[in-house]
Amino acid sequence: MDEMLRRWKAAFDGHRVEAMADLFTPDALFQGFGPRVLTGRDAVRAYYEAVPDNRSADVALLHTYMIGQEAAGGFAHVTFRDPTGWEAPVHLSLVLQLSAGTWRIRQYHVSRISIEH
Repeated sequence: MDEMLRRWKAAFDGHRVEAMADLFTPDALFQGFGPRVLTGRDAVRAYYEAVPDNRSADVALLHTYMIGQEAAGGFAHVTFRDPTGWEAPVHLSLVLQLSAGTWRIRQYHVSRISIEH
């Protein structure tokens, strides 16, 4: 999970959309800030293409767990930022799947943290 989050952060911070999409399984489920659940790498690619390229993410791993030999899950605290002062703290949950010796994101979900809740 640590390695996946490092790769995800590097791709996000560098606005490397192809590298980001490659982190996901071909049929991944993805819930970002938008109202719809997206499916597949093409949808993930399109989502990240729309993210302004001046944004970065600070990531802190909170918890991981195994789901058998070829799946794992975890939670992280992520704060998305840009140079204008905009920031969005979220909890990120991931399910990873091992396929052909490579871990990929099978399920991705962010939940925005609100101080009002």
